[in-house]
Amino acid sequence: MVLTDILKRWQILQGKKAILCTGTDEHGMKIQRAASKAGSEPKPFCDKGAETFMNLARRAEVAHDHFVRTTDPDHREAVQYVWYMLTERGYIYSSTHEGWYSVSDETFYPQSAVHLILDPRTGRKMMTSVETGKEVEWTSESNYHFRLSAFKERLLEFYEQNPSFVVPASRMRDVVQAVSAGLEDLSVSRPVDRLTWGIRVPDDDTQTIYVWLDALINYITKAGYPWTPGQESAEGWPADCHVIGKDIVRFHCIYWPAFLLALDIAPPKQILTHAHWTLGHQKMAKSTGNVVNPFFALDRFGVDTMRFYLAHDGGISDDADYDNEYIIERYKKMLQGGLGNLTSRVLRGKKWNVQRAVKKAEVPQGSGPKDFSHLEGFMIQQNQLKALPDQVREQFINLNPGGALKAIMSMISTTNKFMQYSSPWALTKSSAKADIENVDDIIFSCAEAIRICAILLQPYMPGTMHRLLDMLGVAEGRRSFEFAQFRADFEYGVSKVELGNGHEGVLFPPLTSDY
Repeated sequence: MVLTDILKRWQILQGKKAILCTGTDEHGMKIQRAASKAGSEPKPFCDKGAETFMNLARRAEVAHDHFVRTTDPDHREAVQYVWYMLTERGYIYSSTHEGWYSVSDETFYPQSAVHLILDPRTGRKMMTSVETGKEVEWTSESNYHFRLSAFKERLLEFYEQNPSFVVPASRMRDVVQAVSAGLEDLSVSRPVDRLTWGIRVPDDDTQTIYVWLDALINYITKAGYPWTPGQESAEGWPADCHVIGKDIVRFHCIYWPAFLLALDIAPPKQILTHAHWTLGHQKMAKSTGNVVNPFFALDRFGVDTMRFYLAHDGGISDDADYDNEYIIERYKKMLQGGLGNLTSRVLRGKKWNVQRAVKKAEVPQGSGPKDFSHLEGFMIQQNQLKALPDQVREQFINLNPGGALKAIMSMISTTNKFMQYSSPWALTKSSAKADIENVDDIIFSCAEAIRICAILLQPYMPGTMHRLLDMLGVAEGRRSFEFAQFRADFEYGVSKVELGNGHEGVLFPPLTSDY
């Protein structure tokens, strides 16, 4: 959710309208069994789970526009309408199906995709999915099928025309390879005597619609589907980007575009598939207790610290290992020692005035360009700062918020080094006019780095960056991407908030614990 929220906030930073949908997939055998195990009816069980995720979204300051529950009435109506349309077009037929079904993955697997293993914890032999490691069970039943095999060529043509449909490129290649190898028709319902918890097949109460056909429709539900003619794009479809975990690529990158093509609906423009978080380099799993409580982490480290860490360390291509030590290290080195230290140095300096430095920079003194060769790193710092906005934008175009964040933090590091090398505190002791002017030049360049980085960091740490821009005295109307340019704003320099002394009022105070 945080990754998606960052992408949304980036669009808003550029002055664009953005809509973020998230939610809970609440039907299927997995939910039915989990509710039964908990001694609950499915709907109250789902209500409790949905409330937990909604609370987590609020706590993490995820600015979603829609929280979709697949038990919502408008979603149910959309799913049943899709079923009617697919049936009317001849893409759904009745047949007998046999195969290995994973309740956890909610999908059938062919014989080639399962194998026999010995569970090391219990010593029990069981068949599992090669792909996910989840247990499968042999099932034979009469149900409905979707003619997925008929879409092989159309999907391959779509992938060829949209080579960046799946990000990263390695997973795009995997998808193309999977479809090229051939597609089998997809079972899209389960007998109601096996699966009661779900949306019934229209005109056949003996069958329940397959959970993935049900769940995937949520993306168009909140875009107003079914649409009245001429209103297909009125509420944002096709989506610019779906954000999913790498374990559900097949459903989103093969099944989903096939369903949409069957309905003559444009697929989403891109699908960002991220890697997973591990803990102790082992897969997180509730069954083993190898998990992290996100509410505890948010309470301990704070919302923006956790958003920063997840964006900075989270993997797109490769899994990332979660560790409190890593969070503390990033906080101390990058936030407290990097951005926080630079902010305190510049804004709390007693021997210079930020507003004066900004105003003097607006009307450069002298007739010719100033010679900064005597100030070590001056041009390096300014050139990097001028290039930063385009670098960040390019990373976001490539759906790489982590890369954009690293570029911003590199700018902070460069500016800290520049300030250390140029030592404005030493120049303030000089009586030479040139040295006094150099102090203002140094402070302006450092203040500009803080201002631009703070603007660019808003999608990652909205609360903290709002405060930092207040500390700089940046006007509310000058915090968008168009102002994230060198020398784009000369109206700041007087803090809107109390800057404080010592640890009081600092941007990133000391942590209460190093463990």
